[in-house]
This record gives sequence, C-alpha cells and structure tokens, in this order.
Amino acid sequence: MTIILSAIYTTGWVGMGFSKDGMMAGSSAMVGWFNKKGQPRIKQYYLQGTRSSQVIHDKGELPLTNVPPVVAIHGAMIYMAFQLKFENHLRQQPIILAFGSRYPKHFHLTHHVDKRTIMFDFSGGSSSVLYVSSREKKNHGALGMIGWGIILPVGAIIPRYFKHKDPLWYYLHAIIQLVGFIFGLATVLLGIQLYNKLNVKNANISAHRGIGIFILVLSILQILAFFLRPSKDSKFRRFWNWYHHWFGRLALFFASVNIVLGIQIGYAGNEWKIGYGFLLAVVLLAVIVLETLSWMKKRSDKTTAPPTFQMNPVQ
Repeated sequence: MTIILSAIYTTGWVGMGFSKDGMMAGSSAMVGWFNKKGQPRIKQYYLQGTRSSQVIHDKGELPLTNVPPVVAIHGAMIYMAFQLKFENHLRQQPIILAFGSRYPKHFHLTHHVDKRTIMFDFSGGSSSVLYVSSREKKNHGALGMIGWGIILPVGAIIPRYFKHKDPLWYYLHAIIQLVGFIFGLATVLLGIQLYNKLNVKNANISAHRGIGIFILVLSILQILAFFLRPSKDSKFRRFWNWYHHWFGRLALFFASVNIVLGIQIGYAGNEWKIGYGFLLAVVLLAVIVLETLSWMKKRSDKTTAPPTFQMNPVQ
C-alpha cells in the first residue's frame, strides 16, 4: 500500500500515525519536514507516550517496504509518501494526523500545534472523525472532580462528625448530596457523549465508562433511600443505616478510582494528577483529624461520667 499525505506547509513538521485504539500512546507514525537549510527529512517514530521524550525516532511497528519514503514540497503544499506491506488487507483503521510549527531538534519532535484522530476505511475510502476536543475532556474531568472529589465527600463527612448539630446536619447532608448527585449525573452524561464520539475499542475506556455507570446506579439508590427512610423506631432502620452507609462509601471509593483512571486515559498531565492528589490528601487529612477529635471526645466523656451506685436491699 502506497500512502501519500498532503498538507498546507510553511515550517515545522507533519505526521501521520497508525493507532490500535485511536490513542496516541502505543502508535507508530511517519513524520516529514524540511529543515532550515531546505533539506527534506522523513522518519518513523514510535509514540511510547505523550511526553516529547517518549516520542522515539527510527523506531516503530509500521511494516515499511524497501522503497525509500520521500517528502517533497510543491507550492504551498508538502507531500509525504511511504509504502507499507501488511499481511492482511486493511479495512477500518484509526489514523492520527498532527502537525507542529517548529522544526525538530536533532530529530526530536516539538509539541504538536494540533492533532486529529479519524477512523479511515481503506477498503471504501471513507473516513469519520474520532477527534474529541480538549475542552470537552476537561469539562468532563472537572465536573467529576468537583462532584465526586469535593462535594460528595464533604456531604458524607457531615453526618458522621456533626450529628450533635441536629437537625442542621441532616439538611446540610441532604442538600450537599443532592448537588453532588447533579454534578455526578452531568459527568456521566458528558462521558457517554465523549464515548460515543470516540467509537473505539479500548479496555481502559470501557472500564472507566463501566465504573462511571456503576457509580451513577449507586448514587440513584442513595437518592431513593432518602425517600424510603424508615422511622427511627422501625425495626428496619438498622438495615437501612447499614445499606445507606456502605453503599455511599462504596460509591466514593470507586469514584476516586475512576477519577485516577480518567486522568490516565485522558493524558491530562501532571497538573491534574497533582491537583487531585492534593485534593484527596486534604479530604483524607480532614477525616483523620475529625476521627481523632471524635475518639478523644468519646474517651473524655467516659472518664468524666459520674459513678453509678447499686442499691442492694438489706436482708
């Protein structure tokens, strides 16, 4: 198969990658450019990760033939041509298209200005866009982090450590959890929309999507529990408390796991990892401090409790 890629060109580089799942990491690409002296350059790169140091030249899994790849300029267009030989006919294949405005330094690529992923049908010649804007991914991640990373954990802390503020704790807990549920629902709906746009098979994405839907189901059950709460004198109140507490904790645990998984899938960068790590550390530290204060108060109450006397009748 001989492939010719053309693009409007001024400076920098142009690349075409073959991906297994539509993602950059793990794909192989052909990249062409003209250096400052006007000399043509074309090389295969292995995209081990998203950082510049993980884009390795003269590596990759593309089955190049003995026909040398070429790159040429005609007018305002750059043409990059190379030949591949596959064992089987290609049909639908995720293709990554990207360009950078700066020249590679010692064959190390500069960060791309823009990229797009398409699903190309080599048997029929048609293509469909698999590109998802960074803004959509950021909105999805921000909603999940605010709802599941801040609001719902705070709402869960209130009934455990502030029940002495009755009935204020109850109203705060109900309102905060309702707001958190709205954020969580918006996160899942936006995530489903992103998943449908990607339309690729990826184990990590499917796991992230499945966990998100599972968390949503747990949160819906928690909302239903609010309306089905038995009275304090009911014999079912003990089972309801067990169900409400542990389903909520299970949802928060899987939510934190899914946030980390989402950051990894979306290649969000160190700022998102550091931000969520700091947020999680603050929540855990608050829980430790409140738990310690609660334990100290209970211990103090026991030691200061008045002695009890038992009256035995005289025989």
